[in-house]
Amino acid sequence: MNEPSSNYRDTWNRLSETLDSALMHVAGYIDEERIAFEAERSLKLVRDTIGIRPEDTMLEIGCGVGRIGKVLAPKIRRWIGCDVSDNMLRHGATWLAGLGNVELVRINGHDLQPVPDASVDAVYCSVVFMHLEEWDRYAYVKEAFRVLRPGGRFYCDNANLDSDDGWAVFESSARFDPNNRPQHLSRCSTGTELNVYLRRAGFREVKTGTAGVWIFAWGQK
Repeated sequence: MNEPSSNYRDTWNRLSETLDSALMHVAGYIDEERIAFEAERSLKLVRDTIGIRPEDTMLEIGCGVGRIGKVLAPKIRRWIGCDVSDNMLRHGATWLAGLGNVELVRINGHDLQPVPDASVDAVYCSVVFMHLEEWDRYAYVKEAFRVLRPGGRFYCDNANLDSDDGWAVFESSARFDPNNRPQHLSRCSTGTELNVYLRRAGFREVKTGTAGVWIFAWGQK
């Protein structure tokens, strides 16, 4: 039967009992060279949209094992990785060992409540919206707005429904029995959807772009 959306923690703890299983369910591979390459690709998207500044405190929603944080943290003042899964955070502590400016925070799957208001310079969320219900996507956009300082920047992405590769993701997920769809099954977005979330949350100068299978949006508080 369907798992309720409130079960994000149980779902991702089950899928990340080992580091290899965590990487497979987040990235689809376990090769460390490829992980580093793809992390740099994600980093480039963040840099090209909201920018990366040495003085920044940056927060990642759904950090997983910290694959992006590992390459981003050395470039900024402070990196905060938030995730719903205890196991992901445990693997992240190992993955990020030796980096003195990182903090890992467990969240509940619906908001960023442990993080104070107006406390970070930039928030990003990559390869996470595909695992969330629409309402929870918007909740995180609103929470990003809350925790950002005035002038802070936000970036999010998802598989692009309005692309051939994104449509293939959609069709693959659609093949599951409606009564037995896994909680982590990939869902897609459109540029219009992400644009609306950011504007309704209060962001200004909202823009969208595409890169391969991805649709992404960014804006400023």
